[in-house]
Amino acid sequence: QVQLVESGGGLVQAGGSLRLSCAASVSMFSIDHMAWYRQAPGKQREMVAAVSNGGRTNYADSVKGRFNISRDNAQNTAYLQMNSLKPEDTAVYYCAAHLRMSTYWGQGTQVTVSS
Repeated sequence: QVQLVESGGGLVQAGGSLRLSCAASVSMFSIDHMAWYRQAPGKQREMVAAVSNGGRTNYADSVKGRFNISRDNAQNTAYLQMNSLKPEDTAVYYCAAHLRMSTYWGQGTQVTVSS
């Protein structure tokens, strides 16, 4: 069982930045991929960014060049640095830990970008 706790969400003006953190209850060396997803009201949950244990990253087209995902295995924490935020980035952001046989989710953190 893996528990994930997100933090760092909040209200920010368009063009601003936020940094989300996701602390895992187990060694992150055992987690194949860490990822961030988001879900806006009335929309399906979508993958925002992912990072493998080897550091390979993947981003949704809508956030490329603005968001950066990273993981610190020694601290069992993953991060999502969000820059140049837009109102359309407003959503609940979820951290996910993808292991070989299962996926675990955090409780979500609200990000609201005002215009």
